Amino acid sequence: MSRFDEVAPNALFKQLERATPADSLPALSTLLAAVRFNADGLIPAIAQQHDSKEVLMMAWMNRQALEETLTTQRVCYYSRSRGKLWRKGESSGQQQLLISAAFDCDGDTLLLQVNQTGPACHTGRRSCFYVQVGHEQTAITSTPLIDPAELYGQKASS
Repeated sequence: MSRFDEVAPNALFKQLERATPADSLPALSTLLAAVRFNADGLIPAIAQQHDSKEVLMMAWMNRQALEETLTTQRVCYYSRSRGKLWRKGESSGQQQLLISAAFDCDGDTLLLQVNQTGPACHTGRRSCFYVQVGHEQTAITSTPLIDPAELYGQKASS
């Protein structure tokens, strides 16, 4: 039994602000009911390499993608352009295996600690965050590890 079991879903993350590691949390289904998906039913998910802490990418998840990820330990996103679930690596082979997942304090963003095989970005780069911007200059910070045409056949825009 958790002291958070009777908290309304729209108040759960606010109540969790005072929680400590010693507190027991409500069931996963209760926590997922409190997640603040946007008007389209999506939540941003940031993928970070678990050992190096390198931020790899940001994509969207709906509840089905989140539940599948937690169940299978293989990261699944929701593709807004395709309007369907997108299992990372299903066409490129560059999978993300889930190590851990954590919601932010508001329950509206998810951090995924993953083990990424190969590049995470459809450009063939390890990370999608390679266009550096500064006050007066910009720079490309990495080169592709593999040609996108090799990752996706001739379809290099996902």
